[in-house]
Formats: sequence, structure tokens, C-alpha cells
Amino acid sequence: MKDLKKEVFIEILDGILENPYIGIIMVDTLGNVNIVNKTYLEIMGKQEEDVLDKHILEVTPHSRLPEVLRTREVHLADHWPVNGHDTIVFRMPLYKDGKMIGAMGQSLVLGAAGVRILSKKLKELEGELAVYKDVVSSIYSSKYCFDSIVGEDVNLRNVKSIAQRASNTGSTILILGESGTGKELFAHAIHHASPRTERPFVRVNCAALPDSLLESELFGYEEGAFTGARKGGKPGKFEMANHGTIFLDEIGDMPLAMQAKLLIVLQEREVERVGGTKPIRVDVQVIAATNRNLEDMMKKGKFREDLYYRLNVVTLNVPSLRKRPEDIYLLISYLLPKLNQRLHTQIEKVSKEALKLLCTYDWPGNVRELENLLERAINLADLNQDSCLSPEYFPSLTRLVAKPVLGIEPVGDENVDNLGEAVEKMEEETIRRVLEKTHNNKAQTAKILGLNKSVLYRKLKKYNLISDL
Repeated sequence: MKDLKKEVFIEILDGILENPYIGIIMVDTLGNVNIVNKTYLEIMGKQEEDVLDKHILEVTPHSRLPEVLRTREVHLADHWPVNGHDTIVFRMPLYKDGKMIGAMGQSLVLGAAGVRILSKKLKELEGELAVYKDVVSSIYSSKYCFDSIVGEDVNLRNVKSIAQRASNTGSTILILGESGTGKELFAHAIHHASPRTERPFVRVNCAALPDSLLESELFGYEEGAFTGARKGGKPGKFEMANHGTIFLDEIGDMPLAMQAKLLIVLQEREVERVGGTKPIRVDVQVIAATNRNLEDMMKKGKFREDLYYRLNVVTLNVPSLRKRPEDIYLLISYLLPKLNQRLHTQIEKVSKEALKLLCTYDWPGNVRELENLLERAINLADLNQDSCLSPEYFPSLTRLVAKPVLGIEPVGDENVDNLGEAVEKMEEETIRRVLEKTHNNKAQTAKILGLNKSVLYRKLKKYNLISDL
């Protein structure tokens, strides 16, 4: 049975080679011609001995097969006039057992009418592909550059300098830092500054995907690989990022089984789809990030040592915000106009007292927490028709930072000396004021105050504000 299939395949191949409408030429990895059919020889006006074992550029000086060998890209349907013949050329690399063994060019010989019809169809198809390409580019592209990383702290500047140099090397990069420090911002900026900037930037949150889906998301799957698999299969994130950058966020949350498979991809630069049988070459720069201590995880057997060293080619340690308090004012100056534009507000500045308050806080959520608190404060100030952010618009911070240290005037009853009671007075008055502004809309009030609705209800009950509703 096996021999019969082989005979049938050889007959089909011979039939293709003898097709009078298709010229075929094949070259090895060095570009030397090893197969050519009669139709191609007629198109070129050459004899077989003039072509075989010669370099392709000696045969056709303008051939693009060397480019296919170099880039491994497939060229679909080029209009290629040769010796008075109108041809449509297809070029592709050839593989055996996952290894490239050469390249092939096919020239479809057409009459003038056939060329016009095919050219029209190709232009229509190119237009459709351009639309899809624009959509893909808008989704998988970097959104930030190094100018988006604000701060004058010496440690931050050192990290930016290393990142800028690494962006030109294509080396694997590991970004470490607490949650909210801007690790994803660095990944975007590295891709934006790299030679791959016009290619896809694909982000994968390793913590957000269930273990059962992570492999198919990263490596894709073939049709019929599992129940519910899409017809025709689906490319994985590595394939989608080909010639670009893949950003593996929260890499410390990747399960051990997937770590082993990722290691193979990093070593071989090949992926194999779920249910697939042949490897697919990928050319990607890998950037990984985590807020976890990978060295401690290695000691506990929760992170592979070999993967850690494969990822840890260039390491960026992004400093926390509490280690660079002098950057808080710069960040506020940068964030305030952006938030005003998004929220359609006109907050002009932050008071000195509020700035002292912000600089005293230790920012466990880092820059992300600063942006969130600013947005909440802007909403509160806008409801109060105020253009300046004062301490009262940061109620969550005033509960944590001692007022005498900051020189903030007490709110409410001047005879209240106990700090806890003063904070409660401020909290009560803030909730009451926001309720008035939202016309007792509890959902909107909770959102503005940054509280869960259940927490708001407890506070309404505590301050006997339920009757006000």
C-alpha cells in the first residue's frame, strides 16, 4: 500500500513538471538549480545543460529566489514578464522534516486576456488584504515609546538606557518590578524603538489564561485537534508575532508544563501547533515580565532554572515609585492633562498640601495607583466645581497620613483632637457631598469614591446617611 501511494505521488509530480502552462525551477539552499522543467526552459529560451547546477542568478539575473532563501517568505502571484511571455510567479521555501532544503519558483504562463483577468482579481484581493492588515496592525502594535516613561530618578534613567540599547539587539529581555511600576510600558517602548517596530507586538497575559487554553493560545492548533477546534485551525500568538515581538506578561504564573514547552521554543525558534505534526519557524523577540521573585520560585521548584537563564539575557529592574518620590510631581504634571482630556474636565493644578500628602504616601500600587487616585480626585473636584486638587479629594490617603505632619487644616468640628475621629468626619462629609452631587445615585457615588457598593452601604449605615436617601 505504501509503495502504491509513492508511485501515485511520483506520477502526480511528473504530471505537474510536464504541465505546458507552468514553468517550474527549484534551487538548493545555496541557490544552485537542481530541478527545472521543459516549460521553464521554453520561457527562458535555454537548454537544460545551460541551467542545471548553475546559480539561479546566472540563469535569471533578476530572480528573487535568493530573497526567499534569505527571508523564508512566500511570494504570492507576482506579475513577471519574461522574454515576451506574461507570467504569474509564485515563490516559496521548501522544507523536509522541518529543515529548509531549498526554494521553488512556479511561473504560470497566461495569454494577455488571462493576465488582465487575474490581475484584476489580484488587485481586489490586495485591497481586501490591506484592510485586514491595517486592522491587525492597529490591534498588534506598540502604543508607547520611551518618552512615555516619565521620571528623572537616576535608577529609572539607567534602566531606560539599558532598555534603549537592548531594543536594537533582538535579545530576550526579562523585566522585573512590582505591580504598577510600568513593566508593560517598557515592553511597548522597546518594540517601538526596535527594527521590528513595523511588525506585530503581541501581548500574552500568562496569568489571565487557564492552563488548558494557554498552550493553544501560544502555539495555535490544527483543525480537529480537540472538540470545538475552529475549522482550518488557528495560529498561535508566536505565529502572529512572527518577525515582531511577543510580550509574555506575568511569566512567573506560567505552569511548569508550559514552561518546558516554552523553553523548547526559545531554544529552537520553532513552534508546533496543538494536534500538528510539523514545526513552524518563528522569528520573534521575546520580552517577559513578572512581579514575582523568580529566584525564590526556582529554589521552591516552581520555576524552571533552565528557562530562567534562557529568559535572563538582558534584565531590567524597574524601580518602585516609593524609591523615586522626586518623580511624583513630574508624573502628576504628565498625567493631569491626559486625564483631563479623557474625563472632559478642567483641573488645573494640585495644591502644595495635596502634593505633600502624595509624596508622603508609600505607593504600594506604584504609578498605576497614582493614576487611579488622580482620576478619582479629579472626579471629586469636578463635582465640587473646583479646579485645584486639595487633600480633601484624596480621602483614602488622608486616612493613612497624619495631618499635623502635613500641615493640613482639620475638616469639620474644630474641637475634634482625635485623628481617627477627624478622619471619620472628613469621610462622612465627603460621602454626603458626593451623594448630593450625584442626586443620591449610590452606584455613581461608589464609583467616584473608589468604593465597592457593599462598602459604601456599610459606611452609609455607619454615618446614619441611609435616611438621607
